[in-house]
Amino acid sequence: MAVLSLETINLSKKFGKLAALNSINLKVSEGEVFGYIGPNGAGKTTTIRLLLGILKATDGSAKVFGLDAWKDAVEIHKRIAYVPGDVNLWPNLTGGEVIDLFIGLRGKYDKLRREKLLKMFDLDPSKKCRTYSKGNRQKVALVAAFASDADMFILDEPTSGLDPLMAQVFQECVLEQKNNGKGIFLSSHILSEVERLCDRVGIIRDGKLVETGTLNELRHLTRITMYVATERPLEGFESVQGIHGVHTQQDGLSFQVDSSEIGNVISYISKFGVKKIESTPPTLEELFMRHYNASGNS
Repeated sequence: MAVLSLETINLSKKFGKLAALNSINLKVSEGEVFGYIGPNGAGKTTTIRLLLGILKATDGSAKVFGLDAWKDAVEIHKRIAYVPGDVNLWPNLTGGEVIDLFIGLRGKYDKLRREKLLKMFDLDPSKKCRTYSKGNRQKVALVAAFASDADMFILDEPTSGLDPLMAQVFQECVLEQKNNGKGIFLSSHILSEVERLCDRVGIIRDGKLVETGTLNELRHLTRITMYVATERPLEGFESVQGIHGVHTQQDGLSFQVDSSEIGNVISYISKFGVKKIESTPPTLEELFMRHYNASGNS
């Protein structure tokens, strides 16, 4: 049985009459990367603040390493590394001094790893923090996090301000920590990043968790894009159950099909002599937009 790094049970938070979070149930195991996605205001950061013990839940519970996130916050913080999306640093300290301060709070650390990470992130630790760009401030927090011997990483929009090359370095570091058996809770709006890194994802909307599962599990909930070319015209194809958005393309047809109907659709197509068939599973972005399109329709 997987050992849980964190768990929330019916976690709720109200600010006056505003329900910022409504009965959130999450589990993140050791050695798992969990992606938490949603637009600004959906409740991602509120969830993280509850996990960090910065806010107290109105209802429900949040546990990290089996400890209460509010009552045992001090003990929990000894074992986690947190990277926010907007890092504020002491302006008169150098980047290296800030990194040493953060990782020194956890006791011993690997100095060689610190130097390796500085090179990987192309960060000059001798400069004062007031001279750093947003991207470099983010690098300071990431180096401090990944150089520490944390048991879990809570990352809230961690690549904000990083260029694509540095975002790639970040992804390598996350996968390394995953392989070391560390639990990682990643809140991000960069869907390609989540798709590459995460074992499971949760989609939050208006304070409610609307979908959760592996990408393969979530893909069963939406449509697959297909392209077919047949020897004979596909008569009556648009009336086949589960078919949507048929378009003529070169020598064939492109369309979407409900995943539950794909077997019946392929059986129907086969009667007309298949010359070519291609299928593309939905991307995480398509799954996400299913919940956030303007009309509210799938």
